[in-house]
Amino acid sequence: MASFGLLRRWCIVVCIYLFQFNSVTVAILDPVDFLALQSIRKGLEDLPGSNYFASWDFTSDPCNFAGVYCDSDKVIALNLGDPRAGAPGLTGRIDPAIGKLSSLAELSIVPGRIFGALPQSISQLKSLRFLAVSRNFISGQIPASLSQLRNLRTLDLSYNIFTGAIPASIGTLPELTNVILGHNRLSGSIPPFSSTSLTRLDLKHNDFSGTLAPNSLPASLQYLSLSWNRLSGPVYGLLSRLDQLNYLDLSMNQFTGLIPGRVFTFPITNLQLQRNLFFGPVRPADQVSIPTIDLSYNRFSGEISPLFSTVQNLYLNNNRFSGQVPGPFVDRLLAANIQILYLQHNFLTGIQINPTAEIPLSSSLCLQYNCMVPPVQTPCPLKSGKQKTRPTAQCNEWRG
Repeated sequence: MASFGLLRRWCIVVCIYLFQFNSVTVAILDPVDFLALQSIRKGLEDLPGSNYFASWDFTSDPCNFAGVYCDSDKVIALNLGDPRAGAPGLTGRIDPAIGKLSSLAELSIVPGRIFGALPQSISQLKSLRFLAVSRNFISGQIPASLSQLRNLRTLDLSYNIFTGAIPASIGTLPELTNVILGHNRLSGSIPPFSSTSLTRLDLKHNDFSGTLAPNSLPASLQYLSLSWNRLSGPVYGLLSRLDQLNYLDLSMNQFTGLIPGRVFTFPITNLQLQRNLFFGPVRPADQVSIPTIDLSYNRFSGEISPLFSTVQNLYLNNNRFSGQVPGPFVDRLLAANIQILYLQHNFLTGIQINPTAEIPLSSSLCLQYNCMVPPVQTPCPLKSGKQKTRPTAQCNEWRG
C-alpha cells in the first residue's frame, strides 16, 4: 500500500507539471509573428549609443522584448527604439514582414536613421489604429494602400523625406483623428478629409499647391497648420466653418481674399496668417481674447479695430492700415497689458500718446514708416529699416 501511495503522489506531481507546461505553451507567440519579428530585427540595427535590441534574444519569449506588447499569442503593439528623449534611435530598413503581424494595433518608431520606403505590406494590418514613424529618413511616396486601414486614427509620418502627393483615398479614412505629415517634400493639392473626428491636421513645411474648397476639411478640426507651402486662393468659406480651432497657422503661403471676422471669436491661442496675400478690412465680431495674432506682410487695409487692443502680442506691420491708432491700444500698452504691438510699414496717420510717456520695459512698440512722425522713439526690429516716416507722396497717393 505504501508503494501505491507513493505512485499516486508522483502522478499528482506529474499532472500538475503537465498542466503548468500546457498553460505556458498556450501563451507561446504565434509562429507567424515570431518569424516576422525575426525579419524586422534583421533589417534594423541600433545606432551607436543605443542598446534597444539587447533584450531581443529569440531563445526567450519575444513578448518580453523591449517595445513588444502581446495579447495572448499575438503582437498587438510594436514600439521600435528607445523612447527616452535624446536616445540615438535605429538605422536600417523596415522589413515588409511587418505586414504579417496581423493583430498589430500600434506601430511607432523613435527618431533615428531608418531609410528606404514605407512597406506596402503595412496596409495588411487591418487592426492598426496608430502609425507613427516620424523623424527618420523614410522616402518614396505615401502608399495609397494605407487607405485600407479603416481603423487608423493617428498617421504621423512627419520629418522624413516623403515625396509626391497625399493619396486622395487616405482622406476617406473614417476614424482619422490626427494627420501629421509636416516637414517632408510632399506636393500636389491637399485632398479633402471626411473624418468627422479629425482634430489635428499638420502639413507644414512641404510643397503643397492649389486651393482649398470650403467643405474640404471637417468642422471638428482643433489644430490646423499649413504654413510654408504654396497654397493659394480664398479661405473665407473654409475658416468660417472651423469654429473649434484652438491653433491656426496658414503663414508663408499665397492665400488671398478676406478673413471672416468671426475667426477672432474662436478658442484660438495662436493665430498665424502672416506672409500671404490677404486683403481688405479686418473686422472682429467681438472683443478679441486670442493672446497672439500675426497678420503681418499682407494687404489688409482700413482702420485698425479697437477690439484688437486686448491682444497681448499683435503683429499688424507691413500692411495697408490707415487712420488713427485707437486710444485703447495706448492705455493697455502703458499699463503693460500689451507685450508686442508692431504697426510699422502701414499708412497710419496718428496715435494719441504723450511724447514723454514711458513705454514699459516689458512692452515693445514700433510705429516707424507710417504717414506720421512717431511721437515716441522706440526700438524697432532691424528689418524695419532706418526711415522713420513714409514719403509724403506715398501717403497722398494712398489717401486719394
